[in-house]
Amino acid sequence: MTSPVEATLAYAEQFHHEDEILHAARQRGLEMGATPILPGGGAALCLLATAVNAKSVVEVGTGCGVSGLWLLRGMRTDGTLTSVDVEPEHQRLARQAFAEAGFSGGRVRLISGRALDVLPRLSDGGYDMVFADGAKQEYADYLAEAIRLLRVGGIVAFDNMLWHNRVADPAQRDSDTVALREVGKLVQSDDRLRSVLMPLGDGLLAAIKIAQ
Repeated sequence: MTSPVEATLAYAEQFHHEDEILHAARQRGLEMGATPILPGGGAALCLLATAVNAKSVVEVGTGCGVSGLWLLRGMRTDGTLTSVDVEPEHQRLARQAFAEAGFSGGRVRLISGRALDVLPRLSDGGYDMVFADGAKQEYADYLAEAIRLLRVGGIVAFDNMLWHNRVADPAQRDSDTVALREVGKLVQSDDRLRSVLMPLGDGLLAAIKIAQ
């Protein structure tokens, strides 16, 4: 039997509907083993990108384009999404999804490679938003890079911050879960950031940079 809390969370998740383009991109992602962000988290990304009037966004973990579509739909029409992934085939399918949604090649810069090799080459303070959905044990390093990359007033967001209900359970001590707890503590303790953890999808942690 579904509990009231489970029913409420399901209602919040189902409040956001995906169109055919997003649904097709999601199916391709699942087939490739690149699990996409859930609709609630995607809608939150779209809202956050809109709220900061994002022109320049960095994404760690292209997947097959689902999160990128949500971000692009929230960004300015002259904005550019820079997306990094180690899997060229995932990026090929993401490019297909972006084209199906009407986003020209000039709106998206896809970079194939390890995020921690690519991010240090990007400009300090040059971005309005950074979204991370890559290797969980690298999240703390992504956070350090994001703080450098963001302008004051920019937003960093991390997916999977509840990690299939494991993060809230202190008995769960696997390396990914521990890494996610650690990045949560880092965000909470950083005076340059103001944060919120949203129980949408698999958990979305977002923080706005309020000081250099």
